[in-house]
Amino acid sequence: MKNIDFWFSIGSTYTYLTVSRLNELSKQEGLGFNWHPFSVRKIMMDMDNIPFTPPSKKIKSNYMWRDIERRAVSYGFNPKIPAPYPLTQFDLANKLAILGMNEGWGIDYVISTYKRWFEQGKEPATEPNLSEILQELKLNKDEVIAQAQSAEIEKKYLENTEKAYSLGVFGSPTFIFAGEVFWGDDRLEDCIKLVKSNT
Repeated sequence: MKNIDFWFSIGSTYTYLTVSRLNELSKQEGLGFNWHPFSVRKIMMDMDNIPFTPPSKKIKSNYMWRDIERRAVSYGFNPKIPAPYPLTQFDLANKLAILGMNEGWGIDYVISTYKRWFEQGKEPATEPNLSEILQELKLNKDEVIAQAQSAEIEKKYLENTEKAYSLGVFGSPTFIFAGEVFWGDDRLEDCIKLVKSNT
């Protein structure tokens, strides 16, 4: 099975669309996906790229929410737009994803986090949402948070972010196969076509 590298940050709005359909697409297409959490916020700050939050970008922000809603409905999802944004616990949410990928529960955590964020209005890595997700995953909240805030996870988070940047990643979601970079949920199918053309 061929694998696509999937680079993402919890906090990216369009990543909701990808996370919500990736497992099903993986089955349909017979492809694997390597999930890599990183800090898109750090990369965007390094690039002096401020996204949708300033009042001067209200027109663009309004378009983003409507665009996500349209695309979500076309996929059969039912988000409540707008979702809480930007995240107050961006780094913690992504460090938890790093830890989870190391321990085997990361994908379930990310999917549940996005579903709750966009469909129930529950902000990632905040209470009581975080406790509820970790309880669903049968994990000890205090232990998990302590591990997520450890120097080891901080180091891995930074390494992932630096690697993403070195590969040409500047946004989330990004898909990479055979050195080709595809940015945005609407480019996932283009990446899949490339994979199939290389079979």
